[in-house]
Amino acid sequence: MTAAAPAPRGGRLRERLGRATPYLLLTPGILWLLVFYVVPVAQMFVFSISTGSLVKGFTLTFGAEAYVEGLSNFGEQFGHSLLYGGLATVLTLLIGFPVAYTIAFRGGRYKNLLLFLVIAPFFTSFLIRTISWKILLGDEGPLLGPLKHVFGILPGEFSLTSTPVAVVAGLTYNFLPFMILPLYVALEKIDIRLIEAANDLYASRWGAFRQVTLPLALPGVFAGSLLTFIPAMGDFINAELLGSPQTRMIGNVIQNRFLIQNDYPTAAALSFILMIGILVAVTVYARLLGTEQLTG
Repeated sequence: MTAAAPAPRGGRLRERLGRATPYLLLTPGILWLLVFYVVPVAQMFVFSISTGSLVKGFTLTFGAEAYVEGLSNFGEQFGHSLLYGGLATVLTLLIGFPVAYTIAFRGGRYKNLLLFLVIAPFFTSFLIRTISWKILLGDEGPLLGPLKHVFGILPGEFSLTSTPVAVVAGLTYNFLPFMILPLYVALEKIDIRLIEAANDLYASRWGAFRQVTLPLALPGVFAGSLLTFIPAMGDFINAELLGSPQTRMIGNVIQNRFLIQNDYPTAAALSFILMIGILVAVTVYARLLGTEQLTG
């Protein structure tokens, strides 16, 4: 029996390079995450267990006073963030699913145009879009003005600004594209023949939607919910411009503590509490939705 001839040196080199290529391609992204995410998060954690001030400096004491203060004093703002972010996510799903469904199955040659209209607001500053909603929902704005003075449907003292309704409306509008796009991608992948087969088996339109379309669109529902809920929970601009001191979210408190009061330990602790709360909520949501089956 003759021994197998060793592989050429050039062949071994190409094989090693082939195995290393995916890791080389990941290197820029990993470095980016390390520099702009891991390092700042680690620094924030150090601040959260430190004491002191920006003037006198901060001392690492490994104390939990900032976490205790955050949990004991800002429960209402955490509740507002959870409530407003959850409502905005539900509303974007209710509004975005019909839009994505129409584009995917009825868009025809106008799909690209409709998708462009969905992302067109991104060409405008987030701040300007929110201020536009403040004008739109103003007491004498184009929405309430005619309803008060022309049609007489609403009383003159009726107001939407500085209310939770205005904050949720702003969040819903600003994050709606984040829901529509993942839903569209999921719906676009559905083979229309599956729906036709359900109809051939005497399923009603609602039955075919419930048994075929909706289960196949769940990956888009999951992705869109995450892309909407997570930034909505941490948002502070909508609550600042459209709300009042009674509708402040935890993002407003963090922004105030960081940039105005320079209370870095409390602000960092609140950020970590918010991050942990979001991770817990997303984990529970993933379990309820069954993402193992979605991605399997």
